[in-house]
Amino acid sequence: MGKLRTWIQIGFTALTNGYAAGFLKGKIYTGDFKKYCVPGLNCYSCPGALGSCPIGSLQAVIGSRNMNFSFYVVGFLMLTGAVFGRFVCGWLCPFGLIQDLLYKIPFVRKWKRLPGERGLRLLRYAILIGFVVLLPMFAVDIIGQGSPWFCKYICPSGTLTAGIPLGATNPQLRAAMGGLFLGKFALLIFLILLSVAVYRPFCRYLCPLGAVYGLFHPISFYRYQVNEELCTNCGRCREVCKMDIEVWKNPNSLDCVRCGDCLKSCPHQALKRKAFFRSQLQRVQTEKEV
Repeated sequence: MGKLRTWIQIGFTALTNGYAAGFLKGKIYTGDFKKYCVPGLNCYSCPGALGSCPIGSLQAVIGSRNMNFSFYVVGFLMLTGAVFGRFVCGWLCPFGLIQDLLYKIPFVRKWKRLPGERGLRLLRYAILIGFVVLLPMFAVDIIGQGSPWFCKYICPSGTLTAGIPLGATNPQLRAAMGGLFLGKFALLIFLILLSVAVYRPFCRYLCPLGAVYGLFHPISFYRYQVNEELCTNCGRCREVCKMDIEVWKNPNSLDCVRCGDCLKSCPHQALKRKAFFRSQLQRVQTEKEV
């Protein structure tokens, strides 16, 4: 499953960031596809991006001086979360792929947890509420226009896939880059180095998109289920879980990125995928038999 997941991540990244001419010319694709969101964290300003990031789109709507409720963006987030949950994070997000590849670097001690782990995991919710919603809504300029605070001040995916490629091909933009870009670049380097030792630190501690999708885990169509009759609480699932989740206690944890390592490691086959439609079909069949 590990190799399959990696190839799906690579394929989806190539599909959603496949505008090669953008990288060659240092120009952003502005065609019709850019009107639509893609599931993962995918910077609008990336030269190769064919779609829009749902977090960036949400901030654009909230920060607009003529703000209207965007049924499309909110509906997209709710539908994607309700169907997949953080499966998107584990299988479809380009920046998740980058962190996964960095973690594969050998000869470095791997850390399951950092000091203050519980508090650090709450940061992504604070960023979601503060930088994605409240600041764009209330910290506005003289004409009532808000800024995309998360994209502007934090997002390392935007720095890596948009800021660096555009700066490398555009001398004027490169000359205009100041302290703000240097600060974001420093954060990116820090996260890259940390990703070698800690599995997905951005997803775990900072990503507001993962925070949104994780809220749907307990009710999403795609979720995990523990067979309590087969489970012996041996803890093997937690041993292989890079996010350090007690899977037998909470198989649908808000931190889970659905990598599937726990499924194949259970010695008693007590952990299964529970697809909503399949479970509903089984229930109907059982009722008919009765």
